[in-house]
Amino acid sequence: MQAINAIFNKEFKSYFYSPTAYIILALFTALSGVFFYLTVSGFVQASFMDQMRAAQYRMAPQTLNVNLMVIRPYFYNLALITLFILPTITMRLFADEKRTGTVELLYTSPITPLQIITGKFLAGLMFYVVLLIPTMFFQALLFLYGAPEVWPVLSGYLGLFLMGAAYISMGLFISTTTENQMIAAIGGFGLSLLLWVVGWGAQFAGPVLGDILNYISIINHFEDFAQGVIDTSHVAYYILFVSLGIYFSLKTVESVKWRA
Repeated sequence: MQAINAIFNKEFKSYFYSPTAYIILALFTALSGVFFYLTVSGFVQASFMDQMRAAQYRMAPQTLNVNLMVIRPYFYNLALITLFILPTITMRLFADEKRTGTVELLYTSPITPLQIITGKFLAGLMFYVVLLIPTMFFQALLFLYGAPEVWPVLSGYLGLFLMGAAYISMGLFISTTTENQMIAAIGGFGLSLLLWVVGWGAQFAGPVLGDILNYISIINHFEDFAQGVIDTSHVAYYILFVSLGIYFSLKTVESVKWRA
């Protein structure tokens, strides 16, 4: 456990030794703020138009659902931002070690490959949690000036956390295969995008293949979380995905140590 903590502390602190982490944090916060403003503005405009229509026809205004019109679309937007941002977090986890040559120190140290992989994965996941913290202040504004339901917000963040963990495990695996950070970022993004859009082809496939594609699609398992539903099958999917990413990363590192 001490070895994992040492790797975790080293990797997590290293994010903030360069301006890249602050640029990523500022960009993620700015984009999430813009999407939050757009969704809230659309809700306010729809509410205003409904009140105008009710006054014109002398009828009671409708009760607009904040969770349906603001929170759910906002979490979908955060999931989309995550798709583009997380490869920039995972690209350096192993690729930078290979580029600078410090990976040899890891391989010759009394630390197992599993401890190395686990520490780096947890560091990337913790940095992702740091990215999500500013978005919670945006959600707090809804509770300050409105009355949304709490459960969809909690389930939405749980879904983002699990989906982010899946992305990070994939990006970590890609990073173990190359010493070029740009290739690691492009590869991580390409694999994540493929898993995002694979479900779109389900409607053109047969019933069996369509069900398989729908299950593989990473965004399909996020939909229930955004709607306030926590399904254990979706949780199991993301845990399985994380396990596969860590397993492939482990085998890649072990093969390099064996060849060395």
